[in-house]
Amino acid sequence: MRTTLELPDTLLNEAMSLTNMSTKTALIKYALENIIQREKIKELVNYFGKVNLDIDLNKMRKR
Repeated sequence: MRTTLELPDTLLNEAMSLTNMSTKTALIKYALENIIQREKIKELVNYFGKVNLDIDLNKMRKR
């Protein structure tokens, strides 16, 4: 999908140099993938303590 964005050149250039990306498209894809991953990880925190796996670690270690 084509989209027109107005982004500061300094911001793009710094991000491209830090990530060693050669194209703006690759940089934007990389940034979006990282945002999505970070938000999914935040959602996983909500499950802390709510999932009972009923695991016996001693029994598993004896396998």
